[in-house]
Amino acid sequence: MNTTIIKGNIISAPELGKLDVTEHGYLVAEDGIIRGVYETLPEQYRGQPVEDYGEELIVQSFADMHLHAPQYPMVGMGMDLPLIQWLNTYTFPTEAAFRDNDFARETYRKLAAELVANGTTRVCMFSSLHREATIILMEELEKAGVTGYVGKVNMDRNGGVNLEETTEESVEETLRWLEQCHFEHIKPILTPRFVPSCTDELMERLGRIAREQNLPIQSHLSENTGEIAWVSELHPECSQYWEAYAKYGMWNDRTVMAHCVWSDERERKALKDAGVLVAHCASSNENLTSGYAPVRVMLNEGVRVALGSDIAGGDKISMFDVTADTIRASKARCVMDNWKTPFLTVSEAWYLATSAGSRFFGEKPGFAPGNPLHAIVLRDDNLVSTTRLSPAQRLERAVYRRQEHAVHAVFSAGKKVYTA
Repeated sequence: MNTTIIKGNIISAPELGKLDVTEHGYLVAEDGIIRGVYETLPEQYRGQPVEDYGEELIVQSFADMHLHAPQYPMVGMGMDLPLIQWLNTYTFPTEAAFRDNDFARETYRKLAAELVANGTTRVCMFSSLHREATIILMEELEKAGVTGYVGKVNMDRNGGVNLEETTEESVEETLRWLEQCHFEHIKPILTPRFVPSCTDELMERLGRIAREQNLPIQSHLSENTGEIAWVSELHPECSQYWEAYAKYGMWNDRTVMAHCVWSDERERKALKDAGVLVAHCASSNENLTSGYAPVRVMLNEGVRVALGSDIAGGDKISMFDVTADTIRASKARCVMDNWKTPFLTVSEAWYLATSAGSRFFGEKPGFAPGNPLHAIVLRDDNLVSTTRLSPAQRLERAVYRRQEHAVHAVFSAGKKVYTA
């Protein structure tokens, strides 16, 4: 049995708004599975090697529940455009370049390395519509030590000349891709881009594949008012956007819907009742002027919410920065709501960036026994303070401000995958 013991100031988020802190504690895993967090090392582990990180923080690594891998080359581009114009002007031409497998390999290797170096070890990720490039993405993530889901995008309309499949091509390439998905840590997820990109026939067939192969699903919902109006034109039989997914069997507790900025009370109830996970992407929603999602209201109503970077609508790969943007967006929403909806605290946003997303992968919140070991070792020894900060205060500061090379080490699925 392979035992991993790391020592430091251990912080985890066992529930929304709560941090468990064990100063100078021990985090123990056997064969990559957490056995517990201890103030003193249990007798059975005495004599085992300990990685002692001294005063450094040991925190949960991030789960980025929504990002677009082929948009990585265009991070920071087109931020002056609203969603639909941005897609047509920047996104679709960039994604079309991933028909080149060599370009895909080079790009995805860099993306995987940057994710791990920033402490993201679990993802729910869009590829492009290209089957071979999607397999390359899965290979590079697996090599880097990232775990989670990747989807070959489906789109048989409204993609332009270079980024569109026929319905038959989309289905056949999806089935071929699924046959090639034999990875230990990266699993397939069906990915209709969003309703305007997929005909009724394609949606029906994807829903059938999801049922037959018991696959999760990811897409977009109610991100932008123009998008919602477009969906209404395409599906006049649906009174709300979400029904265009539900009618094809794509609405359940294995579904991730990004954004939900404009989901009203009825749509939020549909999210809650089905157990759909909302991937909240504050950075992207601000950049593309989509709006400020009512996250506090969603949480109060029992809707499942986690965080996504939404590269490249979002311009920040580090989920530390995404967490800070989430708090800022909730403060803006609080002001817009005449201070009737309290903004998110650091501990709440940290939970959404870690435990809330890891639940989608079958984990319990925090460093719970039975979870795979996913952790970041965080340095802050070069940051100046006038007083001794508690571990929780140091984590709050790290969300907003980190020293260079703050991420000292990263563990993913029980293995150390990064050392600064």
